[in-house]
Amino acid sequence: MTGGDIAGLIAAGVFAVLVGLIAIPLVKLGGVFDQTRDSIKDVSDGITPILAESTVTVQEANKQLARVDAITRNVEEVTGNVSSLVALFAASVGGPLIKLAGFSAAVRAALLSLRVAKEAGDDSPRRKPKKSKH
Repeated sequence: MTGGDIAGLIAAGVFAVLVGLIAIPLVKLGGVFDQTRDSIKDVSDGITPILAESTVTVQEANKQLARVDAITRNVEEVTGNVSSLVALFAASVGGPLIKLAGFSAAVRAALLSLRVAKEAGDDSPRRKPKKSKH
């Protein structure tokens, strides 16, 4: 064996040790990739039922919103009908009530003036004679 052969054997030994040192992290990295693949599979298996439940929940929420929309339309219609009824009532009863209020105010004023005239000693609501200037 010559010096070149010994150097070649040493280089081959160093190369083998170097490959062994690099192989250990690569094997560990392969294990990490296996765990990552298993985790992703578990997550995807867990997400499928969650997505199905979310779909059902959204569909039920849409049904409830459709019902609320129908109720809102009915309330709007009833409100319009009540508003029309109030306007009709005010138009048909409001005018005569205003006339009745005016009439009752006039009667009250007349009775009040009769009472004031009676208290003043005059039984009839005629004019008092004018006083002469002296």
